[in-house]
Amino acid sequence: MAYDAGGYGGRDYGGGYDDSYDDRPEFRDGFRDLQPPEPGFDSANYVPDVVKTFVVYMYRHIREKNVYEIHQMYEGSFQKLSERLFKQSNWPAVEMIAPYVDNDHVFCLLYKEMWFRHLYARLQPTIEQRCDSWDNYCNLFQVILHGNVNMQLPNQWLWDMVDEFIYQFQSFCQYRAKLKQKTDHELAFLRQIDEVWNVVGVLNYLQALIEKSMILQILDDEKDGNLTFTATDGYDYQGGTNVLKVLGYFSIVGLLRVHCLLGDYQSGLHALLPIDINQPGVFNTVIGCQITTIYYYGFANLMLRRYLDAIKSFNQVLLYIFKTKQYHQRSSQYDQILKKNEQMYALLAISLSLCPHPKLVDENVNNQLREKYAEKMLRMQHSDEAMFDELFSYACPKFITPAPPNYDEPLVNFNQDAYRLQLKLFLSEVRQQQLLSSIRSFLKLYTTISIAKLASFMDVDEPTLRVALLTYKHKTHVINNDGSVLSNADVDFYVDDDMVHIADTKTTKRFGDYFIRHISKFDEIINDLDRVQLE
Repeated sequence: MAYDAGGYGGRDYGGGYDDSYDDRPEFRDGFRDLQPPEPGFDSANYVPDVVKTFVVYMYRHIREKNVYEIHQMYEGSFQKLSERLFKQSNWPAVEMIAPYVDNDHVFCLLYKEMWFRHLYARLQPTIEQRCDSWDNYCNLFQVILHGNVNMQLPNQWLWDMVDEFIYQFQSFCQYRAKLKQKTDHELAFLRQIDEVWNVVGVLNYLQALIEKSMILQILDDEKDGNLTFTATDGYDYQGGTNVLKVLGYFSIVGLLRVHCLLGDYQSGLHALLPIDINQPGVFNTVIGCQITTIYYYGFANLMLRRYLDAIKSFNQVLLYIFKTKQYHQRSSQYDQILKKNEQMYALLAISLSLCPHPKLVDENVNNQLREKYAEKMLRMQHSDEAMFDELFSYACPKFITPAPPNYDEPLVNFNQDAYRLQLKLFLSEVRQQQLLSSIRSFLKLYTTISIAKLASFMDVDEPTLRVALLTYKHKTHVINNDGSVLSNADVDFYVDDDMVHIADTKTTKRFGDYFIRHISKFDEIINDLDRVQLE
């Protein structure tokens, strides 16, 4: 269905929520003094007046393409209504609100998308509801891919669609893998729904959104200087639609996430190649998308031993969160931002323990890192495998096993199998690098040293040391996406007969950045003092 053209005021829709919105006449009377419903309240079959008003105005703003108002209602009013009226219950069923929005098919699909997201966030979905949500996403994406949906939606909502689509897929895989707790009804139902939340179907929808939107060609054109898509944050100022293009863009990040959940890190990074994470892009306009992109990008690089890329990316987003998190305190995603922030500090600690390059980390990020993980990093640098296990288990994604089980075999839970496999592979990598930190510390002290002398320092025999030196060379060199070889090493050397020759890697100290940083801090202190009113 096509919606009438309208305006959206050229506002920035990536951040926060304007409180004044709920003081407007249409919400003022019923919203501010809203009381929680009585126990036993049947939310599914009753529509409070304030909810009627909400859906009517949301429908009107979507028809008018008023993105600013849609964003305020989506980020603000919907969250407040959920908190006050539906904290422990569902929103009214779509059949109950449909008459107030002219039974509009597209709006009803969008409403159900929010309805299921609220259900997953607040309650425990049944197996039937999981299937219904899958069907709703299929119908919604089919309409977007093959229909004439001429509307503008906020980037935040479009990102949430992709994010929730993958989250519910991940949740279903975890749910299906816990067979021991299943009732006979659930087992019988699962046998009949192999196509529901199927990994091939999920990947196909993400890929279809990318291809139909032609976003790869759009991003390729931007490399030649045509920055229309990025300059407008994906919105269409000519009265068109942003939905398909922006969904296609966010689906690129979605593919990265799905491949990482499956343990296919190479494919994940390859999927993300069209987006240059080192340049401003549409992914920066939504804090959740930016954090998700960098988290999975950094984690994939960590698992592929591309430690420098992991360190740089984690530092980039952690510095951003450090500077801006106070502006997101009222966001519904604030708790998730803080959780991912802590997980990325743990992953940064692992990366720096395996590949010490502290100069790549900003001073503010480094201070936070030392407060949180100084002792644990010291233990990891001394090859404490238990500490690597602890931090990896805390910070890794919730890996999934996408294949359905054999229901004829004894019922066991296998929801942790994928995680255990990835942990096993990671700890195997850590064991192979046990001697590298000792080698690194000794080589930094010499320009040349004999194999025998270095072996005696490390308390190992010479054949073991030669293997360790070759391991060092292997583990500090990785293959890039373009097939080139990259070095993570902070110490370079070569072995000639029985002598190890260490390259001079001393760099000239740069004091300029240090003084600029402290001058800036001094200016901030002076400005703060100027604002102080003396009695």
